[in-house]
Amino acid sequence: MSSEEGKIRVLVAKPGLDGHDRGAKVIAASFRDAGFEVIYTGLHQTPEMIVNAAVQEDVDVVALSVLSGAHMTLFPCVLELLRDEGADHVLLTGGGIIPDEDMEALKEAGVGRLFGPGTPTSEAVAYIREWASTHKEPV
Repeated sequence: MSSEEGKIRVLVAKPGLDGHDRGAKVIAASFRDAGFEVIYTGLHQTPEMIVNAAVQEDVDVVALSVLSGAHMTLFPCVLELLRDEGADHVLLTGGGIIPDEDMEALKEAGVGRLFGPGTPTSEAVAYIREWASTHKEPV
């Protein structure tokens, strides 16, 4: 559990070769401002690195920022690796440039809500709080 009991722990990750991390840094700061405990992994993370960090840090949520167009590969890969590690209780969410039909397909595969460019950060914060209220075990 987190060092501060009851806090929602979120890992913000930037997978793949995409070097644009401004959005990831903005959302990480917004999550911190909302009282979440945030771990930001930095650029160029592999799905394996992301899942290893998520398991080691005992996070509640993994939020991926994907602008490279590889969302249909990266989200399912991270989801499968989380399940393989016994971390299927972790919410996988995120955002980026993802067409609506791909968001729907990823949702059907088990990925949480995804957010597109221009979405107020407060929506992601509210979504994670709502999810945590029904999925995170009380301390």
